[in-house]
Amino acid sequence: MTARTTRLDAGVRSAMRALSAAAKRGLGDPALAELVQVRASQLNRCAFCLDMHLAIARESGVGERQLGLLAVWEEAGDVFDERERAALALTEAVTVLTDGFVPDEVYQRAAKHFDERQLAHLLAVITVINGWNRLMVARRIPPGSTEW
Repeated sequence: MTARTTRLDAGVRSAMRALSAAAKRGLGDPALAELVQVRASQLNRCAFCLDMHLAIARESGVGERQLGLLAVWEEAGDVFDERERAALALTEAVTVLTDGFVPDEVYQRAAKHFDERQLAHLLAVITVINGWNRLMVARRIPPGSTEW
């Protein structure tokens, strides 16, 4: 499998980066933002984003135990706290949209742990990483690539 040479327009790339930065800044929890982005990237099978966000997660203080168990967070016992679990459940619901919508109980679970502003920013973090994942997967951008 080779990368497709379609490059992102600089304006699109800049706008996506700005939206991502604003969403993460508004959430106010860099480690949680990275957990969410790693999990969405796992679900979307985006090697480029997964590679990048694993590195950033480590820099943001996310431990190896959490990173190693992220794919099975629901079965990981107390490795993830309730706030992280709520964010990860929302990430999966928004990313996969199995039923065509985010279930009320998943949304309400997150709303218990995030105020209205934080929840809006969390949803934005999830939405933006899904956009990035799709852009990179569609063009088959490999991990570590600088040609995107």
